[in-house]
Order: sequence, then structure tokens, then C-alpha cells
Amino acid sequence: MSEHIVRLEWEAVPHEQQKKTYSRDHKAIISPTVTIPVSAAAEYLGNASLADPEQLLVNALASCHMLYFLAICEGSGYAVTAYQDEASGRVSKSPEGGMWVSDIALRPRASFGGEKQPDRETLRRLHDRAHKGCFIANSIKCHVSIEIQ
Repeated sequence: MSEHIVRLEWEAVPHEQQKKTYSRDHKAIISPTVTIPVSAAAEYLGNASLADPEQLLVNALASCHMLYFLAICEGSGYAVTAYQDEASGRVSKSPEGGMWVSDIALRPRASFGGEKQPDRETLRRLHDRAHKGCFIANSIKCHVSIEIQ
């Protein structure tokens, strides 16, 4: 098994537009050479030019799905030459009244090289297997749709 550590750092400074509150800007330190500047979403007084936690959750799911998909394709003899995803997540009010990421849509588009090309049904099965194996998908409770492009 594995362990994954992220160190967050935040310091109290006034918000640039709302002087009576604090800045939501902070950083996620992934390793000695990788730091991600993060803020709240703009709708929650965050900095729209920085990644927000909801975007990072959508990214985590999309990246995990892609990596699992690539591994399955390689093991099945398919040569993926390119992969894109226009993933999105929606925050809404839960039945209990709190806010949550209620839906994430993955919109993967893969290109294949070589003679072995998956048909539409095979492509759906490959993505279903990737979704079932994705660590992040197995860790969240929101609805995830996969709309193959």
C-alpha cells in the first residue's frame, strides 16, 4: 500500500477585495520541488487565478481514471497515442442541507495507434473497468458519469 502526504501552508493576510476578511490563498506542498498555489473558489471569496479544492478533486478523479485506463489499454494490447478529458464537477446543496460536490462528469477522448483499434462497445468496457479500478472513484460518494467523446 502507499501513503500520500501534502503539507498546507496559509498565513493570515487581508483579502484583497474584502478588507474585513482574510485571504483564502494558500499553498499545497507536494514535494520539495512541487508546490501548488491554491485558494477557495471565486464564489467563496477565493482567487479565481488559482486552483481551488473542488477543481483539484475533479482533477484527481480525471487523472486517476486516465492512468487506470492507460494501464488497462496497454495490458489489452491497445496503443493509446493521446488522451484528453474536459472533466467538470458541480457543487450543490445536499439533502442534509450542506454543500458538496454532487456530480463529476468525465469526458475522455482517447486516440489509438497501431492496427488494434477498439470499437465503441470495447471503449465503453475499457472505461467501465477504469472507473471500477480508480482509487479516487472508489473513495468518493458523488455521482460520476463518463461521457466518452
